[in-house]
Order: sequence, then structure tokens, then C-alpha cells
Amino acid sequence: MNPRAASRTITSLINPTVKAARALHLRKARDETGLFLVEGLKSVIEAVRLGRVPRILLYGAAAADHPLTQEAAAVAGETVEVSDAILAKISRRDNAQAVLGVFEQVFTHLEALNPSAARCWVALQAVRDPGNLGTILRTADAAGCGGVILVGECCDPYSVEAVRATMGSIFALPLARSSVAGFIAWRARWPGAVVATLLTADTDFRAADYRDPTLILMGNEQAGLPDELAAICDVAVKIPMRGRADSLNLAVATGIMIYAVAR
Repeated sequence: MNPRAASRTITSLINPTVKAARALHLRKARDETGLFLVEGLKSVIEAVRLGRVPRILLYGAAAADHPLTQEAAAVAGETVEVSDAILAKISRRDNAQAVLGVFEQVFTHLEALNPSAARCWVALQAVRDPGNLGTILRTADAAGCGGVILVGECCDPYSVEAVRATMGSIFALPLARSSVAGFIAWRARWPGAVVATLLTADTDFRAADYRDPTLILMGNEQAGLPDELAAICDVAVKIPMRGRADSLNLAVATGIMIYAVAR
């Protein structure tokens, strides 16, 4: 379908739909509505092809006739043509994408995860940087991981910054969240190995015995894993540091571990 056939046009920067979409940059608005903002036709169409329906599809005139825009518009709850100025205002970027989507957030309950669905899974404790989180989600998707679990107080995976870093992978694999206590109780039923990178570990990550399914548990960027979570891991490994740097970025370290396990 041509999106113009069933859409409306917004030209005002203070239109309520524009203001509501722009507000999704704020966690308070995302928490209250259960919605989040996705930038770019590639990410929007990835969502659609995975069965996720945009509540609102916003697009500029230049993208209206694109076949992928039409594919997304055919299932969207509401389609809106807007000016480039409105796209820039919603995105808070001068070089805004020509297509934006508003989607519902989805979290999978821990008990609904199927450990046998993949050989590698990832759990992140108190991750704070949305760019790191988004990059880890993208890497986990690329490597065929079963899902990602957020443990404790983490940054919002549905923030614009995190979603942007996933490049569409936010839609591709299950995302769960849990308290530390809830995760520890659930881990007791995990059928495979639980692996952590620890400064005190003696085993090189390349030499460890990973028992499928392997759950990689990574700690906070600065503090690492607290003792109560380190204690529930049955494999502890280290990533050797041969240069002057004494640590790795969390997303890089997690990516190394993912590909060591999911090889």
C-alpha cells in the first residue's frame, strides 16, 4: 500500500503525537507508556519481519514511496507523514533518519526462557552504559545467542541510545530482566555452565571447558561482579592483558566471551 493513502500529515512541531514521540527519549515516558522509539527504515522493517507491529510509523516525504516504508505502513497502527524538521526534532539529531517507529517494549520472563534453544546465553549485572548494552545485544544476535538477561539495576535497553546501538537486534532475541535474588534462584535450575570473567581467575578463556548451554555472566563496567554473583559461577576465566591497558570495554570483553563460547 502507499502509506499516503491511509496516513495523515503533521506539520506542527507542537503536535501531541510529535511531542509524545519525542518524550520517549525520557525513561519516565518510556516507563509510563511501555513504548520506545526506533530510528531508521532498516531497524523498523527488521521489527516488522519479526512480527513486531509499530504503533506509529512516522516518515518523511522522501521515504514515502520506498517499498520497505510501504511494507511497514501496511501493518502499522498509525502512519504519519512529517517534515524533515519534525523528524529532526523527534530524533534530536540534525541528520535524522527518514523513518521512525514507535513500538511496544517486550520483556520475556525468566521462567519462559528455554536454555536448550542455544548453546550460548548472556547475563549482564548492573550494566550502566546504553551504548555498551546495545552493542552487546547486537553481538549476541550476530552470534546466535539464546537471549540476554539484565540483572539488578541496569540502564534501559529501550533507551534511544541503546536501541540505536543494536541496529535492529533489539527485536531479534529474548530480553529478560531480574532482581539479583531472583536471578540467583533461577540460576539454580540452569542445566549447563555459568561462566564469569574474574580478575582472580587463573584459567585463560580459550582453555576453559564450556558445558552447553553456557550462560556468560558479566559484571558492571567499573566494579565487576559482586561476590554473591561470582559465587554462583562454576567456571571463572580471564582475558589476558599483554599491553599497558589493564581492562577491556564491557562490550568488547563480552563479545570475546560470546565468540569463545558460541564457536
